[in-house]
Amino acid sequence: MLSDLVTKIKESAVSVIPILIIVTLMHYLLSPLPEGQLSRFIIAGLIIVVGLSIFLVGADLGMVPFGQRIGAVLTHRRSITLILVSVFIIGFAITIAEPDVQVLAKQVTDIDSSINRTLLLTMIAVGVGLFLIVAMLRVVMQLSLPILLVVFYLLLFGLCSLVDTGFVGIAFDSGGATTGPITVPFIIAMGIGVASSVKRSKDKPAGDNNFGFVGLASIGPIAAVVSIGFFSNVVIKPDNSQAVVENATGILDTFVREIPHVAVDISIALLPLVVIFFISQYVFLHLPSVQIRRMLTGFFYTFIGLVLFMVGVAGGFTPVGRSLGIGLGVLANGWALIPVGLILGAVVVCAEPAVWVLSTQVEDVSGGHIKRRVLLAAMSISISLAVALGMLRVVTSISIWWMLIPGYAVALILTRFTPPLFTAIAFDSGGVASGPMSTTFVLSLAVGASISSGGNPITDAFGMVAMIAMAPLITIQLLGMVIGRMEKRHQEARKTRIMVREIHKNGLITHKDRKKG
Repeated sequence: MLSDLVTKIKESAVSVIPILIIVTLMHYLLSPLPEGQLSRFIIAGLIIVVGLSIFLVGADLGMVPFGQRIGAVLTHRRSITLILVSVFIIGFAITIAEPDVQVLAKQVTDIDSSINRTLLLTMIAVGVGLFLIVAMLRVVMQLSLPILLVVFYLLLFGLCSLVDTGFVGIAFDSGGATTGPITVPFIIAMGIGVASSVKRSKDKPAGDNNFGFVGLASIGPIAAVVSIGFFSNVVIKPDNSQAVVENATGILDTFVREIPHVAVDISIALLPLVVIFFISQYVFLHLPSVQIRRMLTGFFYTFIGLVLFMVGVAGGFTPVGRSLGIGLGVLANGWALIPVGLILGAVVVCAEPAVWVLSTQVEDVSGGHIKRRVLLAAMSISISLAVALGMLRVVTSISIWWMLIPGYAVALILTRFTPPLFTAIAFDSGGVASGPMSTTFVLSLAVGASISSGGNPITDAFGMVAMIAMAPLITIQLLGMVIGRMEKRHQEARKTRIMVREIHKNGLITHKDRKKG
């Protein structure tokens, strides 16, 4: 247990420390933070490292094995009603418990108090539950993932065109934020459990069914949030005065004050998941007492880790990100944001714990053929460009439609030419790339920059998480096309060599013919 925690601390430190270094350099070289905020940010970073580490240990002990077992058991039951109802309830519960969703909802309601936070959280959770049903049916019924993605995204963009533009950025950000450190380990584990229990078609490659759950689950929150705008006819009017960051009087007091209500929020969020575990254990899991204790220990570590994580976010990362954005927004008329975005984008993908979970799962399922470092490098490059484009939107107030429509059009067209496994991985990667660091720090920085430049943070800053989520959809599929062609050439060369050996073995090629080539 201790060795696992030490390993997770090293991974989390490698993820968070680059951001601490970048912010420190920007503080001294570009935009000085208010007094005490740099220290506040560094302390928050240390708290987040510890919190993420404890959370990841808890996920390995509780969330991941629970997800795998529930997926396998539900599939073996062969009751479609039980499967659909259970998946919806589980999807709803884990989304309510997702810290990224809580952070995003708070940021939205801070900017526009007319949006009901409870309604927003509930609709996002309903969206995840419904599209997890779709993901489950896709595997059980052997449906084509590319076709499902094209159909749903076309319907989604049609619905988006009917609502206020302010809802579009928030909706696509919700899709990215939903797939964070709680939902990704659980959904991926449940997907692998389901896929391992379903007979695979002969024309499908091994591991093809293991991915795509996160990609489909990301669609639900987008549709749910857009539905709020469609049925309410609300026009979002941001109140920038509520978004101004107040300086804390005491650095440590800031974090201590956050602990009680954060602990209550996380308890309420995790309680449904624990209840589902006990109901599942009583109805169909029937795990031995040793495994029950192990999973409950995992849930306890998950609680402690999430409390520390959210305290670090609320006490340091979000307010300092907002302050830094306000300073950068007035520097060189905001154009300094673009190179800052390039640097942050390259770093932020490595700071997402869900990315580490996905990349490990991909390498394991592919038998090491898809290397973890190759996947991470491809995602880092694409997200660097995406954050820079997002900052360009903040500076120029370009409509998010000019980014989303071409980006998703390319991504959906590529599904026609990319191996299905890479399409599934790509859409899963889009969801996991936009996690805690994106929602807490990068989005906060963009909101602050929009406020200081006199822009509309709802239309200019929100959508940043969506840009991060969209980038891997293109990059990973292009990577899949390259690897697919390399494999095809390798297989053709191998077949040729075998054929030549067989012909030579049968004496159909003479020594004179071989000399002629």
